[in-house]
Amino acid sequence: MGTILTRYGDGTPVEMSADDIRRDLEEGTADAADRGNIPALDKAELDHLLDIFSSPHRFVGVEPGREVVLTYDGSPIKMLRAQVNVDRLQCLQIYEKLLGADTLEMGHMDYSFKPIKPIVTYEQPLLEQVLSVTTAPVFYGAMPNLGLYSQPDGPFPNPSELIPRGEIEAALESYEAAVEDAVNDIVYVSSAMYESGADAIILDTVGAAGDADFLAGLKATEILREKYPGICIELGMAGEFVLGMHGEMEWEGARLAGMYPHEQVKLAEKAGVTVFGPVCNTNTSESTPWNMARAITFMKACCEAATIPVHVNMGMGVGGMTVNDHPPLDVASRASKAMVEICRLDGL
Repeated sequence: MGTILTRYGDGTPVEMSADDIRRDLEEGTADAADRGNIPALDKAELDHLLDIFSSPHRFVGVEPGREVVLTYDGSPIKMLRAQVNVDRLQCLQIYEKLLGADTLEMGHMDYSFKPIKPIVTYEQPLLEQVLSVTTAPVFYGAMPNLGLYSQPDGPFPNPSELIPRGEIEAALESYEAAVEDAVNDIVYVSSAMYESGADAIILDTVGAAGDADFLAGLKATEILREKYPGICIELGMAGEFVLGMHGEMEWEGARLAGMYPHEQVKLAEKAGVTVFGPVCNTNTSESTPWNMARAITFMKACCEAATIPVHVNMGMGVGGMTVNDHPPLDVASRASKAMVEICRLDGL
């Protein structure tokens, strides 16, 4: 076998031999197994990954009948990045009628619950218009984004400024206060949009500001589940493990800092999450085979631990994808195929 064209995590093309790819696959799964204290991929799974990478075709896919449901986040934002000059209603019509999307997601351009709260009454009639001209389920999504609750944007002292000054207690109190405000905003906006007809709510990029951010997502979910027993809530994570920015936050007796996907999903289930979106981050200096084997190792363990549907986050530097706004098709198709066939996912 000659060389195989693949890429680094930053999207740069590279030619590798089959032996080099095999080595990177083994090293990638070993890294994930060591960090997460989970099983590495076995020989059959690594052989399957090598077969996927060895395909000479630019685009690969699963066999008919093995397709999975796709959910999306920030759909209108993606259109803006591609410089497609349409409004949000038209964007979702394009996703459904031209791209064949399984689900639609109407998020605001700011895409965080805090700035949406004052304008939610403008979001509600637009949602109703979208529902009247589309058939696919319409989700409404945004981020907890605890960074917006720190000064100068928010009301609370900035922990990033307090900690270097040694004001640790003040920083911890600021995180804790921000959680409560964020929970109120998430519940307020989600309630308004759900009562206006949204088929589901997406809490996206949860944990971006660390364990306090994750706690806000869990608390808000728990409240929404009690308020609306039939609500569908998709919770998508920001990173493969929860950063301990506070370090001591707990939920249901479990410390949040340092949790990996197979642990995160168990708390998501307890909170009342309907669909969980785990993440594995891409290392730009390693090859796509290395990154993909590592991501699949984490996701396989998550799927095995889960009792709710799992939709792995794929794209823009997660899930074995390259760090690009629009990941190359060769990587996107191989990563998607591998995830579905090895992890036995419910969706992407």
